[in-house]
Amino acid sequence: MAFRRHLFSYGLGLAEAMDTAQRGMGLDWATAQELISRSALEAKAAGARISAGAGTDQLPAGPATLAQVRGAYEEQLSFVEGAGAQPIVMASRHLAAAARTVEDYRSVYDPLLAQAGRPVILHWLGTAFDPALEGYWGSADVDAATDSFVELIADHADKVDGVKVSLLDAAHETALRRRLPEGVRLYTGDDFNYPELIAGDGSHHSDALLGIFAAIAPSASEALHALDRGDTGAYEAAFAPTLPLARHIFAAPTYYYKTGIAFISWLSGFQPGFGMVGGLQSARSIVHLSEAFRLVDAAGLLPDPDLAVQRMRLLLQTSGVSA
Repeated sequence: MAFRRHLFSYGLGLAEAMDTAQRGMGLDWATAQELISRSALEAKAAGARISAGAGTDQLPAGPATLAQVRGAYEEQLSFVEGAGAQPIVMASRHLAAAARTVEDYRSVYDPLLAQAGRPVILHWLGTAFDPALEGYWGSADVDAATDSFVELIADHADKVDGVKVSLLDAAHETALRRRLPEGVRLYTGDDFNYPELIAGDGSHHSDALLGIFAAIAPSASEALHALDRGDTGAYEAAFAPTLPLARHIFAAPTYYYKTGIAFISWLSGFQPGFGMVGGLQSARSIVHLSEAFRLVDAAGLLPDPDLAVQRMRLLLQTSGVSA
């Protein structure tokens, strides 16, 4: 919760219990509920915006029927709304496995959006982040899937605040945001190209819902305030040193980026140990983490450099490296 208060202090909102929090990679639904409830209270106290993931991960691993998937979504949607957070309807591995056609996806999403008490954010997570989501929206062809996605949004535009797209394809995102109905936002999940996508092209821009912002909150806040002032030079200068870090943290296999986020949190003093659910702190090599340390320092994002150096030396020693 202290880390969440840190994010709120920079004027950022929070997308809670998403893939960055290890949903689908160790964090179970029971724990996610507690996380959502606690974070929603913190956000209310801070006057900050909060959204939270609603998925189907309370279902057991293995096959599920479309009716079971729909019921799981409805349960989580109701919980998130009841906690006081805006729902983010996450892509479902269970649905990806059960659905065979676009109509199968619509049989789940149509009633779910109809029952939503407030506009939701739809999440399209690409295979770089989760290979089990291959063929989401009914086709492995991205153009065909996009057509189905846009049609769903158009049919429920009053219930869709925006869409979070995490395909790491800037050209696709730029084309998609031009097709969205008036008033529907595109929340970029592109941790490789976020400065240009947020700045926009003069007629359209992307809002931000990015895992990397957890690691670069001070710079992100500085950049967005500069953009509000119309100071594009300061905007670009604030984001420029964060890009090498982001592209390193999100390097393939991209779904292990969470290790880098937790590592930087530990270096920064926000958690007492470099430990993660399911032992995921071991997902990246000591060489990868050493480069992350160099890049976060180069970006000027270590609040206590002496503490960070001390902790990095301990990690290197544990790994058998003299420092």
